[in-house]
Amino acid sequence: MPAESGSVLLVGVGGQGVVLSSAVAADAARRSGFDVKQSEVHGMSQRGGVVSSHLRYGPLVHSPLIGAGEADAVVALEWNEGVRAIPALRPGGTLIVSLDRIPPPSAFVDRHGGAVAYPAVAPDTLRRTVPDVRAADATSVAAAAGNARAMNSVLLGILSPLLPFPAEAWDGAIAANVPRAALEANRAAFAAGRALRFPAAPAPGTGRPRRRAPAEPPSVGSVDIVDAWCKGEDCAICVRACPEYVLGFEPDARPVRAVRPDACTACMLCEILCPDFAITVRRAAVPAGPSLVAAETT
Repeated sequence: MPAESGSVLLVGVGGQGVVLSSAVAADAARRSGFDVKQSEVHGMSQRGGVVSSHLRYGPLVHSPLIGAGEADAVVALEWNEGVRAIPALRPGGTLIVSLDRIPPPSAFVDRHGGAVAYPAVAPDTLRRTVPDVRAADATSVAAAAGNARAMNSVLLGILSPLLPFPAEAWDGAIAANVPRAALEANRAAFAAGRALRFPAAPAPGTGRPRRRAPAEPPSVGSVDIVDAWCKGEDCAICVRACPEYVLGFEPDARPVRAVRPDACTACMLCEILCPDFAITVRRAAVPAGPSLVAAETT
């Protein structure tokens, strides 16, 4: 992350402490001598709705808003909100994400049994799109440090080495913004998060998987799309994310279509990234044989 300026997007669900986390990070930036702009969106947060906070720092910042592909880091306190925020990251940016899942009421397909249609926790799948994913069970780490509710401070601890703010700026910001009764628990959670270590992201052009497909690859998956839920070209996240260019648009058709169905490898990236749960990937039985994907360094 650049030392002279940066952009951080924090996302999560109401009640997780997104706004408090953003306030602490902004205060740490100010204490480090930077100009800072911050803005939050939390209209339905009290009912478990989405919360986001934009934070930008530098020598002179005119606006807090972070455009698509501009965030140096995304800090997600909830798993699916982290997935949804991937388009905000710049190439080479860092995704810091909690393994916590908080399915909304609309995701429950069986209200009696508790079955939900909600993206599974799959950090390795995310790394196909974002090489630098730092996923942590922040709630468990915070509980071990003294208070599970301080999970947002764990994620700030993971973020802190990426930002050019000294340790005393972070500690002063936590002390100034966290209620006194929870101060020590949050300090301990922050320290625990800062101590976590993650595999280094591969350097550009190295260590990335390179696909080797036979001339006529067998289809190992099929994609089902609920037309009524798909926003089509107004979203198109799945079209941009599909590594095999399976998805696209047909003339005069608003929803996404499987325009190359035989190329589907059932990687499930489209299903995981779809913010409207409009896509289901079904894996077909295929004969045992060599892998379609050979990972090697380039």
